[in-house]
Order: sequence, then C-alpha cells, then structure tokens
Amino acid sequence: MFEKDDLIRLLDRVNLGNNASAAEKQAILAAIVRLEERNPTPKPLESPLIDGNWRLLYTTSNELLNLDRVPLYSLRNIYQCVRVASRSIYNIAELDGIPALGGLVSVEARFEPLSDRRVDVIFQRFVGGLQGAVGYTSPDDWITRLGQTPRFLALDFSLADRDRRGWLDITYLDETLRIGRGNVGSVFVLAKVSASI
Repeated sequence: MFEKDDLIRLLDRVNLGNNASAAEKQAILAAIVRLEERNPTPKPLESPLIDGNWRLLYTTSNELLNLDRVPLYSLRNIYQCVRVASRSIYNIAELDGIPALGGLVSVEARFEPLSDRRVDVIFQRFVGGLQGAVGYTSPDDWITRLGQTPRFLALDFSLADRDRRGWLDITYLDETLRIGRGNVGSVFVLAKVSASI
C-alpha cells in the first residue's frame, strides 16, 4: 500500500518525532490521515491483530518524547504491549546510558472498551530504574516479572490513587501497523514486533 510505505519513509528519519521539523510533522500527520481513511480493520477492538507487542515509531506526545531528554541517557525503544485476555497494556521505555547502566521506565495499565475502536485507559503502576537492578531483559520477560513481583527495589509505585486515566482511539490497524489518537490530542504510530524481543 503506497500510503503506508509513504508514512514509513517519513518516519525513518525523525527519531520518534524528536527530530521532526514543522514541515515534516505536517507531512507525517497528512500521511497518517490518508492511511486512517483506508483503515482495513474498522472494528479494531474485535480483531485479534490488536494483541501483542508494538514498538513506537512516531508520536506527538511530549510526555514520551521528553524521555529522550533524561540526562546521561538516550531513548532506545518504546514498546506498548497489549494483552487482550487480561485487558492490560504495558508501556515500556528502554533508555541507553553508561554501559551496563541502561534505564527503564514502565507503566502498567488496564483498559476498558468504550466502543469498537475506543478504550478507556486506567494507569495503575509505575516502575523506573536501572535495567540490571530490576532484571529487565525483554518486554515479554518484564511483563511476567511485573506479575510476579509485588515491588521492585526501584521507583515503584501505584498510580491508582492519582486518578490517571485517558482514552485512546485505534484509528488504523493491520498486521504490522497501528495508529492511535489519545484524549490529549496525541498521535501514536506503532509497528508490530515479534514476541521474542
């Protein structure tokens, strides 16, 4: 599909959106709209395609883009892992730093479908620290460890009391690409990755 290839080409050089000029941002958003108009999965929350691990390619979310501004660290990857069976979402940011001192920022949330394409997201737990100190090796392993470990020796706290909520519309979904739009106007473009990452 030409529209999809066009969008991927535009995203290749903007470092999740951190390096995008105003003109590039405008071109990316126009390419996203063209792709959303050709969404092959009009009811994404009813599709098995939504489940799995997704790597962020682009966002307009300052909250996520600011992770690349943490002193002494650079943002390597951000994953969003969706587990439909448990209605869970895990956002995992890998940060590169001094050798053997890679960082990790992780947020666990649950979701409730509001329509066939919108979910209410309730953020529940934040964990941040050194990858080695918390035993991080991969997104799948980390999700398992989160379920087994009540608290890590790191920044680990509940978000439930802070009423951290939002919603997300899935506006495009196919076997390899997902686009979403959030309640604060943020756009997210993610690529499906293998479960073995």
